[in-house]
Amino acid sequence: MPLKFAILGALMAAAMLAGCSTTSSESAKDPVASESGHSRCEATAAEFTIGKKASPQLLEEARAKAGAQNARFLKPTDMITLEYRSDRLNLNTDNNLVVTRVNCG
Repeated sequence: MPLKFAILGALMAAAMLAGCSTTSSESAKDPVASESGHSRCEATAAEFTIGKKASPQLLEEARAKAGAQNARFLKPTDMITLEYRSDRLNLNTDNNLVVTRVNCG
């Protein structure tokens, strides 16, 4: 009976270790590209918006320059989710809709 448990334990350990290995094609992926094929957001490219009044044109220009898939304005009173999305640009504004901060997520 103990021999059966030893063999079963060894098989389970081997299966777990096999699941942790990676292939060389997986490690060669571009680290900037996400699984959906979109690049990550670069917030520094959108810092030109700081001090400007929020508008749809400004949002689109900032999104394009940052390389983000999505962009949004966030007012101080807006409720947001805590999910992090590397392809989303956030333009934080004050109560007068003037951009105060730029970040990705």
